[in-house]
Amino acid sequence: MQIQVKCSCGEENCPEWAIVELQGTVEAQPPFQDRLQNLEIGVLCRPSSQESYIFTVGYHELTGSKVPLKKPLLVMKKVKHIDADQSSELNSSRVELEVVGIIRHRILFKTRPKALISRLQPLGKERVSVQNPVLLNK
Repeated sequence: MQIQVKCSCGEENCPEWAIVELQGTVEAQPPFQDRLQNLEIGVLCRPSSQESYIFTVGYHELTGSKVPLKKPLLVMKKVKHIDADQSSELNSSRVELEVVGIIRHRILFKTRPKALISRLQPLGKERVSVQNPVLLNK
């Protein structure tokens, strides 16, 4: 069986993709177990023009760097073309692979995450409740 690979975007205009590589596992909470497709798990930022990245997942912050791959990878989509032959009842199908993007880099997060926990107010200070606002005179 012959499979054709087709790229309609051209070699220089192909969209760039990247691999995000994390150490460990990412586990979804029970309400999201059956809906993992298009699930947003965090925010990926590049704070400056350098090749460092920050990935924030919940209360955890990871710092990573951009690393080139030894060999680029293609991202492809399988396209089936069904040829209906009128003389026979069997339909023959032809398969093509369409190039969607190219991966030349990976963003590697190899250190342990930093916890982003806000500090509690000290117990010695007065707290003002929203229901009974108190004005303090100085």
